[in-house]
Amino acid sequence: MDNQDNTLKYLISVEKLAQEILSDKQEIILLDKRRNENREALRNLTKSSESKCWLTVGSVVIKHDIATAKSLLEADQKQLNIDINQLRSELKVKVNNLRDLEMQPPVPGLMLVPLTHMENEGLTNAGLFN
Repeated sequence: MDNQDNTLKYLISVEKLAQEILSDKQEIILLDKRRNENREALRNLTKSSESKCWLTVGSVVIKHDIATAKSLLEADQKQLNIDINQLRSELKVKVNNLRDLEMQPPVPGLMLVPLTHMENEGLTNAGLFN
């Protein structure tokens, strides 16, 4: 009976973590879709010769000048980038935790991070990286 309870607890923890991973992936997809829509809107505002534009905020439509609309969209873009990057980094940890629960080795290369600008510049100056 005790073994059955432990197995059930194990399966529940694995399923819960897997569900969190799937919901995070879905949220990343939705945020990325919103980021692309913002990018398209910014591009259209840049091309526009109008002085005012209509913005949708929730279910309300508001008329704003182009500069204000651009600044609002750019601020939203920055926040979306932060949220997406945070979710992606948390997702990597959750995937490794799930693999630990499943008694599998971590995904090779999953936790790699790109070189910073300073590291890249140092390698270029040293002639090691072109």
